[in-house]
This record gives sequence, C-alpha cells and structure tokens, in this order.
Amino acid sequence: MEPLAGRRILITGASGFIGSFIVEEALRRDMQVWAAVRKSSSREFLQDGRIHFIELNLSSRDELVRQMKDEKFDYVVHAAGVTKCLHAEDFYRINTEGTKNLVEALQQLSMPLVKFVYLSSLSIFGPIREQQPYEEIRESDTPEPNTAYGKSKLLAEQFLDSLVQEGEHAAFPYVVLRPTGVYGPREKDYFMMAKSIKGHTDFSVGYKRQDITFVYVSDVVQAVFLALQRGACGRKYFLSDGEVYQSATFSDLILREMGNPWCLRVKAPIWVLRVVTFFGEYIGRITRKVTALNNDKYHIMKQRNWRCDISPARKELGFNPEVKLKEGVSRTIGWYRAHGWL
Repeated sequence: MEPLAGRRILITGASGFIGSFIVEEALRRDMQVWAAVRKSSSREFLQDGRIHFIELNLSSRDELVRQMKDEKFDYVVHAAGVTKCLHAEDFYRINTEGTKNLVEALQQLSMPLVKFVYLSSLSIFGPIREQQPYEEIRESDTPEPNTAYGKSKLLAEQFLDSLVQEGEHAAFPYVVLRPTGVYGPREKDYFMMAKSIKGHTDFSVGYKRQDITFVYVSDVVQAVFLALQRGACGRKYFLSDGEVYQSATFSDLILREMGNPWCLRVKAPIWVLRVVTFFGEYIGRITRKVTALNNDKYHIMKQRNWRCDISPARKELGFNPEVKLKEGVSRTIGWYRAHGWL
C-alpha cells in the first residue's frame, strides 16, 4: 500500500464540511497539506499551523496554472463543489467546469500526480430501480440524473472518463467516489432537520415506501485515503454505511438523542413539496439568497430508492464503514449541542 507520510497533498474545498475532515486526516498521517480556499472561505476548522493555504480560482484554467506553477503535488483530493445554487447554470460552472479547469491546469503543469480523487455523488444516477422491491443501484446502471446537481457531477465524471489511456496506465490517474447522503459534525443540510425537530415539527413527503442510505463523514474520509493508496485508475466506487433505512429512521434517532421532545409529524403528498419548492426557488432568486427549498430538493425528496452497491469499494479498496446511523446521529447531535448549534 502506498506510503503517505511526507507526501504532498492538495485538498480543494478544504474549508467545507467533508474537506475539513480530509485535511485533519492528512495531517494525522503526517502528510504535507495544502488547503485550497477562496479569500471569502471560513478557516474555522483549519486552525492547525501545519496547513499550507493556497487560493485557487477554479473558474479559470489559466489562473490556476499561475497559482500552482511553483507547487508540486503527489496527490489531489477534489472535494470542492456546490450542492445548491440560485441558478442551474452555476452547478455546471462550479462542479463541471471547475473540475475540468483544475485537471487541465494540473496536466499543463505536468504535475507528477500519483492519484487524483474526485468526490462525486450517488445523485448522478437519479430515480432508477424504483420498482418495488427496490434493488441496489449498481456501477453498470445507466445514470439518469434529474437534478442540476446530479447532472453537473455526471458531466464532471464524463470529462474524467474522456481522458485517454496510454498503455497500461491512465494518462490522468483519477479515482471517483460516489457517496450517498453524507452527515456528521459541521454538516448544515441535515442539521436543518434537527433544528426543525427542536422546534417540534418533523416534515416528510410522499406515501410510497422510501429506502434511504447514509454515510458518516469519517467513513467518507476513510474511503478517500483508501482510494489514494489502493484505488485503480478510472474506477468509481459507491459509498454508504452498508445499511438501508426507512425515511422516518433518521428523524426517530434525532428525536431520541434530543430526549424525545413532543413533535408534530407532518407527512404531505409530493405535490405539496412541489408547490413549496417552486415558490422557495422563486423567492430565492428574488432575494438572491440560496435556499434548501429548491427544484433539486423536490427531486431528491421525491426519489424513493437510494440503495447502492458498495461491494466493489469493500473488495477493491478494503472499505469497511465503521459508523452506522444510530452511532453517527448520536455523535452528530452531541457535536451540534457542544458547539451551540442546538
């Protein structure tokens, strides 16, 4: 297995939820860490003095070349991206074109990369295998993304796939990870559910059975470093905790961790969510404030099957998810409380 201590790693999206944990693990492994940030990025979770900061403009390949021309990285983890935007085109500008610009800049600089790990998403597949009983989404399935986010991630993957093969080695040594819903300390989207439950309301939609999957942030980080060391170039791996849950399980566990406060549980038909997210997106564009109640959110909550096959990650990477949902929710709610979020 590839030794990592002393090697140089660039982590994009380093100030974000997943990226900040990747930075911590790289430091724990005694790697030389470059955290890619923007001028406006919070450095709240990037306080270790060993971190080298580098400002990268992912919207410009030429600017990236200039910004990285004096650097040499052995590894790159590309965790930068957006999950919600005011306009659909912003997903493509940031998630798709940003990835393309970064890769082309690294190629232009002849960066001697051992591995490039790209954090994609299970969302690239969309609502497939939705006939009950639900089956796991597999690597061989054809993606049918129904969100702008999923489409932008798929296009980024397809760009990586377009890089030619040279002999026995990939011209660009990339590995793709496709996590399902990632949660844990510092995460802000699932936090909204905890905040709602604290306010005594739990809202869900749809009467048809929904199978959902989760993966705790530390297990995503585990997979990232396994991919750096063991991932075969060009391979793609689904990530979950290996279990399947029902739609109410997450909120049930949050309720328990919060001492079972009284809670009004509202289950509405899908069309109600369609109305709410339509107006949410419209108001967001008027106020120019990104909201979780948007068109993508409607399609995500409407999707009924989030099962995925993680056996390739287990077999090829040695991926072994350690944190199941019950323990993960306990850790997460404890962190929210300790840091004054709840």
